[in-house]
Amino acid sequence: MDPFLALLNSFSSFLSDAELASLKFLCRGEISKRKLESVQSGRDLFAILIEQQLIASDNVLFLEKLLKNIKREDLVSQLKQFEEEGEVSAPDDQPDAHEKRLQKAAIEVICDNVGKDWKMLMRKLDISEVKLERIVAANPYNLREQLHQSLREWQKWKGRDAKVTDLIKALRDCKMNLVADNVEQKLLQLNTETR
Repeated sequence: MDPFLALLNSFSSFLSDAELASLKFLCRGEISKRKLESVQSGRDLFAILIEQQLIASDNVLFLEKLLKNIKREDLVSQLKQFEEEGEVSAPDDQPDAHEKRLQKAAIEVICDNVGKDWKMLMRKLDISEVKLERIVAANPYNLREQLHQSLREWQKWKGRDAKVTDLIKALRDCKMNLVADNVEQKLLQLNTETR
């Protein structure tokens, strides 16, 4: 079962008729009047939003704005939790705690030091152009956030196979040796702190 659809289904059951009416009104600029008239539940509305690619499991910004607008902060926080945890995947597909800590540190260094050439790095990590464009569209004026979201996408996609050594290799392949050195230095510092 798709965890995102399960989340939307639970949201639907929490919406009152008045809230659904408000959501339909807010979507008038995005969805045709005829389609909106056919909407009888939150599920119907979410299905149209997915169909029109206004929301997806990796693109919840529009949904977040809608929920904030109808003052459903409880649903917004559930949505943010889903976003942070990513797609619910089996625990055995996740890197161990030590690798996660190293990844977090490496991503921080990369986000602080890689600039406009970030897409070249993501291509070396085999992230598709479609995903990159979706991330850029979701964060049009924030280069750092585009890079950060792309790296998170890489982590989700690779799961347990997401290794910091792959990040360093990709940096070196892109001739970003100074950033790769900074990442290695940060990891060395982390490893000595844990001993």
